[in-house]
Amino acid sequence: MFIPGPFLALVTFPGVIVHEFAHQLFCRIFGVAIFEVKYFQMANPVGYVKHEPVRNPVHQLLIGTGPFIINTLIALLIAFPAAIPVFMFSEGTILDYLLLYLGLSIGMHAFPSTGDANVLWQTLWHGEQVPIWLKIITVPIVGLIYLGAIGSFFWLDLIYGMGVAFGLPILIVKFFA
Repeated sequence: MFIPGPFLALVTFPGVIVHEFAHQLFCRIFGVAIFEVKYFQMANPVGYVKHEPVRNPVHQLLIGTGPFIINTLIALLIAFPAAIPVFMFSEGTILDYLLLYLGLSIGMHAFPSTGDANVLWQTLWHGEQVPIWLKIITVPIVGLIYLGAIGSFFWLDLIYGMGVAFGLPILIVKFFA
């Protein structure tokens, strides 16, 4: 079944907003000036952050991959208290299901986009004065981002979001029980 990208983005818009917030957060942490932020729009791309060129290449790596870190953590933190009653005791409330939806939508948008991968590649692989170790780790990171984009055709982003919002809370509770 094929669901058009704009419709999927509309249904999971909280994840898009958090994704762009993560880029913006890392820009602010590293003192990178931001020119424009679009948290959500019904166009391609559905969101973006335009910022000045980064002086420190490590900062570019963290700005580009920030959504993976932030979206994953926020999805887990939001879904955790709701996943336990819903999946372990079958006693969820409407609020629990709302939190699970938010966790799922935020987790689904954790993967950096191919646009993020292009910026990383141009800035870090082709950039001047980038340490060789950073160039070396850029290759697999960019490769994984593109594999994630290909995997989204096969619902990898949905599977990841479900794993973070539904699976991880259950595993954590069972581990400590």
